[in-house]
Amino acid sequence: MKETYEEKINRRLGVKQRIIAVASGREKADLVLKNAMYLNVFSNEFLQGDIAVANGLIAGIGEYEGENEIDVNGKLVLPGFIDAHIHLESSMVTPSEFAKAVVSHGTTTVITDPHEIANVMGTDGIEYMIQSSQNLPVDVHFMLPSCVPATEFDESGAELGYKDIDSYFEHKKVLGLAEMMNYVGVINGDDDVVSKIVASQAHHKKIDGHAPELSGNDLNAYIAAGVYSDHECSTFENALEKLRKGQFIMIREGTAAHNLKALMPLLNQQYYARCMFATDDKHPSDLLYGGHIDYIVKQALKNGADPIITLKAATHHAARYFALNNKGAIAPGYLADMVVVDNLTDFNVETVFKRGKVIFDGEVKEFEIPTADDRLIEKCHNTFCLNEVMPDSFKVDGKLGLIGLVSGELLTHNLGTADKIDVENDILKIACIERHKNTNHIGVGYVKGYSLKSGAVATSVAHDSHNIIAVGCTDSDISIAVNAVRNSKGGIAVVDNGKIKALLELPVAGLMSEEPLEKVNEKLEKAKTEAYRLGADKGIDPFMTLSFLSLPVIPSLRITTKGVFDVEKCELLKNEMSV
Repeated sequence: MKETYEEKINRRLGVKQRIIAVASGREKADLVLKNAMYLNVFSNEFLQGDIAVANGLIAGIGEYEGENEIDVNGKLVLPGFIDAHIHLESSMVTPSEFAKAVVSHGTTTVITDPHEIANVMGTDGIEYMIQSSQNLPVDVHFMLPSCVPATEFDESGAELGYKDIDSYFEHKKVLGLAEMMNYVGVINGDDDVVSKIVASQAHHKKIDGHAPELSGNDLNAYIAAGVYSDHECSTFENALEKLRKGQFIMIREGTAAHNLKALMPLLNQQYYARCMFATDDKHPSDLLYGGHIDYIVKQALKNGADPIITLKAATHHAARYFALNNKGAIAPGYLADMVVVDNLTDFNVETVFKRGKVIFDGEVKEFEIPTADDRLIEKCHNTFCLNEVMPDSFKVDGKLGLIGLVSGELLTHNLGTADKIDVENDILKIACIERHKNTNHIGVGYVKGYSLKSGAVATSVAHDSHNIIAVGCTDSDISIAVNAVRNSKGGIAVVDNGKIKALLELPVAGLMSEEPLEKVNEKLEKAKTEAYRLGADKGIDPFMTLSFLSLPVIPSLRITTKGVFDVEKCELLKNEMSV
C-alpha cells in the first residue's frame, strides 16, 4: 500500500528530530569520526573537530560521543568525490561492478549519460541502466540522452525525440539533458534538437554540452540556446572563452581523452569556481589500477594545483552545479558521504563512508546487487541483427577519405584521400558495419596513425550508434574480426592471419559484460597485448581510440556506416556501399 503524505511527514519528522537531538548533544550519534581534520568547502580551509553522524546525515561538528567512534587523528576527511560526467557503459561491466571499482577510490556519486545503451535499445536502455543502478554504494544520477542518434548521418538502434524522454525528467534520479553533441543542429535552430533543450528547461533541469573547438558567434548561439556546461575543452583558450561566456567547464581526464594538463591554468582563484572534474569514459584497467576522480586529484596536486581548489573541483562544485544540495560538503545536514585519505602527498584512500556506513576500508563491503526486469535483460542480450560479412564486403574502388589520428586526443586530422592499404606508410582500411537492422550498410575509408603491421581489430563499442567498427591490413582479417564480434553478440576481437588471437565478449547490448571487472580487464589486456604485438601505436588505447572514430560530431573526419564523414563541412565524403 502506497504511503500517504501524512505518513511520509510523520516518518520524516522522527528522523529529523533524531538528527536535531544528536546535533544538540542530547543523544549519542550513530557514528563519530573523532579528531578529524576535515575540508571545509565554505571557508576554504582545513578544520579540526569530531564529525557526528545520525541517520546517514552529518548532524554536527565539534565535540561528540557516538555509539561507534573511529579515531581519524592524523588523517584528512573529505567529501565523497563526484564524477560530473561519465558513461558507465565505457567500463564494459554492469553498474554494480562499476560501483565496486570506483568506491574504493573514494567516489560516492556519479552523473551518467546512458546514451551508449540508448543508441542501441532506446528508452529500454535508459530503463535498464536506472533499474541496474538502484541502491548501489555509489549514487548514480542520470542525464537523459540528447542525441540518439548523434546526427542524421548515423544509423543507430533507436531514435529518441523529446517526447520519448520527456516522462523521465520527473524521475528522482534524472538531473537534466545530457551532452548536446549536435551543436550544428543547435546553432541552426533545428526543431527536433532545440525542442529537447526547451523541454529540459521546462522541467527546470540542466543541459550539458559537447562542443569541441566551438568558438565565436557559433559558441554564443550554442550557449544562448541554454547549454550550461562543456567537457570537450582540449585547450585552455577554448575553455576560457566558454567560461567567460558563462559555461561551467568539466575538466576531463579519462581513458581516451586527457585534458587536465592543458586545463591546469583554470585551477586558480580566478576561474576554479566554474570548474569540476569528469572522466567521460573509463576502461577497466584504469578503474582497477589507475583510479577515478582520486587520480585526477593526484595529478592536479603533482602539477602544483592548490589542494583546496582541487578538492572543491572534485566534490563541491559538481554538487552545486547539479543542485545536489545535500552533497559535496562536510557540514550539518549534509549526507555523510566521506572519504578518509592519508595525506595530500600520497593521497591514498583508506576509508569511504556512504550515508555514514563504511563501504570501503581496504576492501569493498558486500552489497545487494540490483536487477532489471526480465524483459529488459532479455532484450539487452539480443541486439545484433546482421548477416555475416565476407572479405568482398570491404572492397571498394577509388579514393576514400584518410583519417589522421592525434595521439592522446579524440580530434582527428583530415589527411586528404587514399586509394589502397599501404602498411609500410601506415595507411590501413577502416570500416563501420551497421548491426541493428540488417541494412547491409558498410562505410569504408582509410586511417593513418593506428600503425598495425598485420591483422585486424574490430569492436561493437563504436560511439555513439555502436555499430561495428574495424581496422585492418587485409579485407580477409577485417571480415573475420567483424564476424567474431557479431557471433559473440558484441565485443572486441583481434585477428591475425585468419586466426582469432583475442576476444572479449560484451553480450549486454554489445557494450558490457556480466563478468567481474577483473576478468573483463584480463581479457581486455590480452586483446591490447595482441593489438600492440601486431603493431598498434603504443601511444593510443587501440580500442578506446577506435571506438571514437565513428562519432561524427568531433572534428575532423569520422567513419560512419555511410562512409567517411567530414564533421566541419557536415557532409559525407563517400556514399554508402552494400554487402
